[in-house]
Amino acid sequence: MNPREWPIIHFYYGPGPNPAKIALFLAETGMPFEAIPVDTYRGAQHDPAFRAINPNCKVPALIDTDGPQGSPAILFDSTAILLYLAEKTGEFLGTAQDRPQLLSWLMFVATGLGPFSGQAVHFQHAAPEGLDYAVHRYRREAERHYQILNDHLEGRSFIVGDHYTIADMSAWGWLDWAARVMKDEDRPLERWPNLSRFMDMMNARPAVDHAHAIMNGHAFKTVMDQDARQAMYPTSFSPVSKGTES
Repeated sequence: MNPREWPIIHFYYGPGPNPAKIALFLAETGMPFEAIPVDTYRGAQHDPAFRAINPNCKVPALIDTDGPQGSPAILFDSTAILLYLAEKTGEFLGTAQDRPQLLSWLMFVATGLGPFSGQAVHFQHAAPEGLDYAVHRYRREAERHYQILNDHLEGRSFIVGDHYTIADMSAWGWLDWAARVMKDEDRPLERWPNLSRFMDMMNARPAVDHAHAIMNGHAFKTVMDQDARQAMYPTSFSPVSKGTES
């Protein structure tokens, strides 16, 4: 079946690197989809209707109206969604021999590059001032992950094998936020020439412009006021739970 003939995908997104990865995959494949904005600064991720799709109350999430055996499939977490869509379409998975490395580098982004970059962004841009240890800890860990990927890309065009894969899309999502991760650096990837080269290659792809257009298709709230902080970081405003005394 031609991808443009597939039943529609409902793509729930908000601003950020993880939804951007999915926007890029959809742009690359031309799969028909409906982009549904979830304004996380306004707390839309906590609405019961969205929580039924993703109990973790985060974007992205996705409903494939033609999932396994023709039933709707509900997915959340960007890595799970990338794997699902790549397997559904048979695209951007690399070769069978690439599979172990594909999974390894996907998880490197999912459990390392992404979370540490995200915490670096949080403590530099959203957290109260004076948390110098946290800023140092997460900024340096993000830099360490940058260096690992930079070293891996020496002499390589792509992260896995000889072909463009979802591992490249996943890394692109977070490296596209390098200016926020590496706050106050005019050229945030200058210290990592292979990452800079990789991003130049990625950003030359027409689908990247399309992905950015998808992500910019809604005017999300951008002011990090108290309401936004409570919506984005609800556990920071919850009372500390007390254990039962024995």
